[in-house]
Amino acid sequence: MGGMAAVAALAGCVGVEEQGTPTAGGSDGGDGGDGGDSTATQTTEPAVDPGTATTWYARSSAEGETLKGLIEEFNSQSRHTVEGSDLSDLEQKTQSAIPAGQGPQVFEWAHDWVGDYYQRGFLSDQSGNLSVSMDTFTDAAAEAAQFDGATVGLPFAAETVSLLYNKEYVDSPPETVSEMVDVMEEYHDPDNGTYGLGYPLNAYFMSGFAQAFGGYYFDPEADEMLGLSNDETVKGFQYILDTFVPYMPNDTQYGPQAAAFSEGNAPFAINGPWFLGTAREKGVDVGVTSFPTADGSEPSPYTGIQLWYFAKGMEKSESDAAAAREFVEWYVTNEEQLLADAESHGFIPVHENLAGDDDLPASVQGFSEAVQQGVPMPTHPRMGDVWGPLETGFGKALDGNMSVSDAMVEAEETIRSNWE
Repeated sequence: MGGMAAVAALAGCVGVEEQGTPTAGGSDGGDGGDGGDSTATQTTEPAVDPGTATTWYARSSAEGETLKGLIEEFNSQSRHTVEGSDLSDLEQKTQSAIPAGQGPQVFEWAHDWVGDYYQRGFLSDQSGNLSVSMDTFTDAAAEAAQFDGATVGLPFAAETVSLLYNKEYVDSPPETVSEMVDVMEEYHDPDNGTYGLGYPLNAYFMSGFAQAFGGYYFDPEADEMLGLSNDETVKGFQYILDTFVPYMPNDTQYGPQAAAFSEGNAPFAINGPWFLGTAREKGVDVGVTSFPTADGSEPSPYTGIQLWYFAKGMEKSESDAAAAREFVEWYVTNEEQLLADAESHGFIPVHENLAGDDDLPASVQGFSEAVQQGVPMPTHPRMGDVWGPLETGFGKALDGNMSVSDAMVEAEETIRSNWE
């Protein structure tokens, strides 16, 4: 899915040793300067030998190329080395490699794995080893990187899905879904390869409208944690079926839905900041706005905080762990690059001094507004069991094999059985 922010003046700034080595600065979270010069000379000898850290990530092609360049930049300056791997099956690989004592020192993903992975022993608490203060980040971002008092990663961006529009076809973004439907109706002509909307129908992407009418997927604080079969949630799923599906390509998977927009064949898409680079590379003039209201109700999409997770591999070698920490701390406090990622890829800064900055690109402000509409994905370990049955149930309703209500009752039964 998507996996899922703002930058500010550096706390625990990244310095450069006299021989050109990036190092994390003072651990008191002090001021790192004005962002134009975030270096500080350090002459102390390294505490550990040079190490080699392995990083895993799953990015779009444009984002992946940017990260490869950053890894090369870090390696050219540091006595440590970072080796990166872009994996399409990151979840499967982490769940098989880490328990076997293999896998990376750090990996990149949204914060929703925190509770599950920590309780399964996949993560390493680095609370006492970091030079970057958690005050460097917004409260929501800092909270997302911690679980049961452990700091299991560092945040660098917020994300959510929102409404994208092709400025060639849409003069101004719609404020209501009714206005959106008028535009979709005008351009939808599947016989000629054009559509009204590209909208991947997975659980994360659907969350905004599924939760628009007071419903919810999962709430660990509620008397009843599961809300899929609630009338309000069922109404949201039915709204998606009735209002959006008629204007979409028949194949509701990510690839065909994304392509409809990126190839210039749809005025709208519902997608995330990771998709901006792809659409722009194809020549689409992309606008981003918050979700329009649906019958007077405001959509409430799930939001994520992108983290560099500290994996259990941090505990195998202190020199390799030092390499991983140095890279991650350099990455999450690199103001210039964080702003560049905002411009190029729509990353929503979570560094305290840059979050909500009025000078951020318009596309980032659009996603930021959608984040304000939404709710953070729960980090509760049981949340991981919700996604699959939800999507299976919705698929049965989409195919006409079950009503939405019956499909979601069945999904909840499956989830509870998995919990048991």
